[in-house]
Amino acid sequence: MFNGKNILITGGTGSFGKAAIRIILQKYSPNKLIIFSRDELKQSEMREQFPASEHPCLRFFLGDIRDRSRLEEAFDEVDFVIHAAALKQVPAAEYNPFEFIKTNVLGSQNIIQAAIRCGVEKVIALSTDKAAAPLNLYGATKLCADKLFINGNQMSKKDGCKFSVVRYGNVLGSRGSVVPLFLEKRASGVLPVTDERMTRFTINLDDAIDFTLDKFKVMFGGELYVPKIPSYRILDVATAIAPEAKVDIVGIRPGEKLHECMITEDDARTAYEFDSYFVVLPNLTWYKYKTDIQEMGGTPCQEGFSYTSGNNTEWLNIEEISDLVDEYCATYGVERK
Repeated sequence: MFNGKNILITGGTGSFGKAAIRIILQKYSPNKLIIFSRDELKQSEMREQFPASEHPCLRFFLGDIRDRSRLEEAFDEVDFVIHAAALKQVPAAEYNPFEFIKTNVLGSQNIIQAAIRCGVEKVIALSTDKAAAPLNLYGATKLCADKLFINGNQMSKKDGCKFSVVRYGNVLGSRGSVVPLFLEKRASGVLPVTDERMTRFTINLDDAIDFTLDKFKVMFGGELYVPKIPSYRILDVATAIAPEAKVDIVGIRPGEKLHECMITEDDARTAYEFDSYFVVLPNLTWYKYKTDIQEMGGTPCQEGFSYTSGNNTEWLNIEEISDLVDEYCATYGVERK
């Protein structure tokens, strides 16, 4: 469905955006693939990585999602939008709350209004496990953004732009994650661990992109999609990276949870399970596709169900984590001793 179409990725120079561009160019033949971001240096580096002589469909737009008029210029004749732009660092959000609201909340509003005004066909926004029952400001802004995109379908005309959300867990080795930290600290012989009971969801970046692209094909507008992905224990990550190192328990940081959640018990009342993912439907009168979801094979989640990294049925063992760390090191040129 992407062949011959115009696709735009906000935050296109980030980890998700760069990998998504690579995958889309490998698998599809879009008319235009537009990278929208505010970082001119990263855009320049991407031009070198994906030269125009080999990829004439690529377009680079400098802009900020806080600027709706610039978004409207970028969205002209665009068919599909992946909204990946966000401020993401939890400590930074606690210290700079207004800035996170301007980007993650008001920026999302701008995306919705620009997409409707410009006649975009479909938009998928990226969420995070921290948006479910949020404990920190970053998670709260992402939950608010999720609600905006889901309710954006009310603002759109009957045959207008459709909005849905994809929510997944940590990408192992992504910026700010525990893997780069542990690799950096291993030489000291001491790894700082917040709490020995801590667990997290994890997903391969390419799998996250494939999941997102696939949902453009099945979305009706208003759904929140959650992939079934494994969990890991933080102590297992420490063992996989530096089994000889001492673990220093430093305590849970402000806004941090022992176990992340992607579907709460309350969300589960309108959630349906498929073989490889869940879908949470909006409990709102305008949503008319519940029967369609059931006919596609969705099974209602049981009363009291929740999907957390602590109650998961699929876990990575130390060897599997070690393999993922090797993959991270090979990808980013990090030496692993």
